[in-house]
Amino acid sequence: MFEKFYKRLDPKELSPCGPPDPAASPLDFSQMRSRRRSKSRSTISDRLLSLSVEQKCELVQRELEEAREEAQRHTHSTQRLLHSHKATKEEAEIRSSEIKKAKYEFERDVGRAAVSKKKADAGSEKILRYMEEKMLARDSLVDKLRLKNTALRAQKKKLQMQLNQKEEMGEVLNEVDFQQLKIENAQFLERIDERNQDLLQLKLTTGNTLQVLNSYKKKLLLTTLESVHLAKEMLSRNEILQRIEVESDLVEQEREEAESLNKKLRKQLSDYRVPDVLQYVQEKMAQEELEKSVRAWARKVELAELSLRTQRRQWEQAKAARLMPEYGQLGGEP
Repeated sequence: MFEKFYKRLDPKELSPCGPPDPAASPLDFSQMRSRRRSKSRSTISDRLLSLSVEQKCELVQRELEEAREEAQRHTHSTQRLLHSHKATKEEAEIRSSEIKKAKYEFERDVGRAAVSKKKADAGSEKILRYMEEKMLARDSLVDKLRLKNTALRAQKKKLQMQLNQKEEMGEVLNEVDFQQLKIENAQFLERIDERNQDLLQLKLTTGNTLQVLNSYKKKLLLTTLESVHLAKEMLSRNEILQRIEVESDLVEQEREEAESLNKKLRKQLSDYRVPDVLQYVQEKMAQEELEKSVRAWARKVELAELSLRTQRRQWEQAKAARLMPEYGQLGGEP
């Protein structure tokens, strides 16, 4: 204990002096290990100096106070380190949950469109839009944190001014009040931890709820698409049914017409009588005579048309020959 105390002393405070005096100041410990040297340096007598009871008591009290202060400093530093680690852990947990949430949102909004080859362009647009939205959200969060930091700094400055005023007025907290505040602070920290755990649990519950909601949204989307498809199919089936009904009416009309024609033909077939052979031969001969007559008259018509064209050509030539002298006379007049 004495060695520890001696090592902490300032070398300037150490000065050689005579034997220790019990009534001397307790801070004068340079007499503890002084040595007397004779002027002739022939004989050197060393003797170990001992401490008085008052000096020992003062030394023990100072060492005890120093040990308490050091223990308190270690406690404060350990608490600060513990709080820092807790804050780092909470920040890491919050960051991990945010990363998981961002990953889920990215896979939900962009991942499937980016994987599909047919939707590559749409996927790239979605990625750009997603990144822009995230950047805007991050900028808004930075602005909020900046405002919060400014408010906390103002609050800290206000509390520092109040503390300075209390120190000036002599209203400094004593050790009991400080211990009470430490206990209350620990209680509040426990409550804050509980609230953080509740908040984390609520975030997990919210994430699960969002997953269920997204699954129901997907089911609703699939059901809506299926409903639209069924509506289109029903419309096409109704159009096909209408066309079938129209065709059925047309077929029914054709059937009625065919049935009436069939009846008519059956009636004609029932009324038909086969002529005699002689009558048939006579009618056949008359038909051949008529056909020959028709061919002869067609030949006569062709000959008449040919004669008509010839007569017209001669008429045109005669008409042109008669008009030529008249044109010559008209051309010779002044």
